[in-house]
Amino acid sequence: MEATRSRCVRALAAGALSAALVSAGSAGAFAAGNAPMPTPSATHSKTPATKASITIKANNTSVKAGQSLTFTGQTNGLKSGTKLVLQHLRNGKWTTLSSSTTVTKGHTYALTGKFSTKGAQHLRVSTSGTTHSPTVIVKVS
Repeated sequence: MEATRSRCVRALAAGALSAALVSAGSAGAFAAGNAPMPTPSATHSKTPATKASITIKANNTSVKAGQSLTFTGQTNGLKSGTKLVLQHLRNGKWTTLSSSTTVTKGHTYALTGKFSTKGAQHLRVSTSGTTHSPTVIVKVS
């Protein structure tokens, strides 16, 4: 009988100890979960990004096939050295032509292109991202 009582006491003690350890761990987790979140400091906050833009102007609105045409413009929100490409609208999709340049330190660019396909050419200047100029139309005859 003494052996059975001692086993019961040991089992109760082990159970009580286990319950105490479990509740102490969950109390720590509960306390950590209710702790206020740290706020970011001003040195790590993001500055609002300005929307980038590109202007475009063709030196002529009509050219003969094979004649060079120069496009100039200004950029806003693009770093100097950013690559710009000339694109034209073909079958409802913008495709990149072989003419490219980079943005200067003064946030300007100049780009030259030649067109052999006769008709109205819808053209724009674009970055590799989503920024592009308005469309200009040049008549090639």
